[in-house]
Amino acid sequence: RFRILVMGKANAGKTTILQRVCNTTDEPEIFDGNGEKVLCRAHIKRMQRGYHNIEDELVFKSNPRFVFHDSCGFEAGSEAEFDKMKKFVTDHAKDAKLERRIHAIWYCIPLSESHRMVTAAEKKFFNECDSGHVPVIVLLTKADALNLDAIEELMDRGFSEDEAMKEAPEVEKQLQKGCLEKIKGWLNELKFPPLSYLMLAGMEQEGADCEELLKCTAAALTEEGLQGLLISSQQSNLGLCMEFAIMK
Repeated sequence: RFRILVMGKANAGKTTILQRVCNTTDEPEIFDGNGEKVLCRAHIKRMQRGYHNIEDELVFKSNPRFVFHDSCGFEAGSEAEFDKMKKFVTDHAKDAKLERRIHAIWYCIPLSESHRMVTAAEKKFFNECDSGHVPVIVLLTKADALNLDAIEELMDRGFSEDEAMKEAPEVEKQLQKGCLEKIKGWLNELKFPPLSYLMLAGMEQEGADCEELLKCTAAALTEEGLQGLLISSQQSNLGLCMEFAIMK
């Protein structure tokens, strides 16, 4: 099974992305570090509020070939939670048991908070957490939230509301590009910068296309057999399978 650690603030749209990747609207089932299903109501309620134990496995019935872990906790500034997350990454990056290893890390940064995209938590992670051979991909989530910023900017320039809405997509692209360049500038200067960056928009829509995310993840994998493992978890995605065959 392909194992991914998902990181980022509680409002970064992480669960929505995982649901789209697994083509479902259901909540994931939770299993503890020993593979036992978690049935405790209090634990499930905490998870639904965005609080996860990083050791818990989140698995969707629609595609059990993916196993997700959620780091939520250290972003609030707790040193103990950061150390726990760091130990998890270190241990699971080189676990002797192949099935326990994490294969990729998705770090979600929401553009809905464009005034505070990179906080102390992101800087701390990319300065202090060495993920070894496990690729870290920064996902710029909620990129379509900049549409409203684009409309406001155009109206400030004197456009009518109708004109602003018509011109907004082009300005939105420029704003997205500006955010990406800023984030790259900040993170690429740190000790352990991410391997790649990907802009994600429209993930709230049912049936949103995750092909670019999966392609980006496949391209980041260097270990023998891991691309095949990721592709095999997405057999229904013909485009991805063909792309992988060409890459090979």
